[in-house]
Amino acid sequence: MRILVAEDEIPLAKAIVKIFEKSNYSADAVYNGEDALNYLQVGDYDVAVLDIMMPKIDGLEVLRRLRGAKNNLPVIILTARSEIEDKVQGLDAGANYYLTKPFDSRELLAALRAITRGKETTDSRISYGNVTLDRATYQLMTPSGEFRLANKEFQMMEMLMINPRQLISTEKFMEKIWGYDSESEISVVWVYVSYLRKKLSKLSADVEIRSMRNAGYSLEEKQ
Repeated sequence: MRILVAEDEIPLAKAIVKIFEKSNYSADAVYNGEDALNYLQVGDYDVAVLDIMMPKIDGLEVLRRLRGAKNNLPVIILTARSEIEDKVQGLDAGANYYLTKPFDSRELLAALRAITRGKETTDSRISYGNVTLDRATYQLMTPSGEFRLANKEFQMMEMLMINPRQLISTEKFMEKIWGYDSESEISVVWVYVSYLRKKLSKLSADVEIRSMRNAGYSLEEKQ
């Protein structure tokens, strides 16, 4: 899952990104509403976290423009404005959750789970062949053993297991996991595929990650 954090207090924005990344989500930060709108129009995001009081375009206007364009992206408003009138205004503008500062990271993560619950299966485990991925513990398991996956390994394996037998392009992995404006080389995708292949081999998995030259990767049952 990829999240855009729009918050003009740069240290706070970076702290929120770290909260998400520690829970194996990918997150990008922008520091004004104009950049938030541009990123949301171009990037492939699953959720946005918007501060209200931002330079250039405020968070509520960003939200109104999204909803005006029939964009139903789940949105969390994260703001210091705590009056009932402010909450009503934010929710009426189309926010899915309204969270006030200071906030507890546990509530932020719970809010994220709550507003995306309809988009993903409520079962924390995904299975294909003899392989199971636990999205609550980040464990990749077979009857032979288990590995706890690191952040980007987990996200890549999750994409593959949600879409078995479907080709996922290298560019799609880059966009969803590293971000469309990432400075990482596209070869980093191959590096992480290599990590996952080694783990699947050590676990005696009956599925494998196959590659199609210049096209992408898919998770397939071994022949």
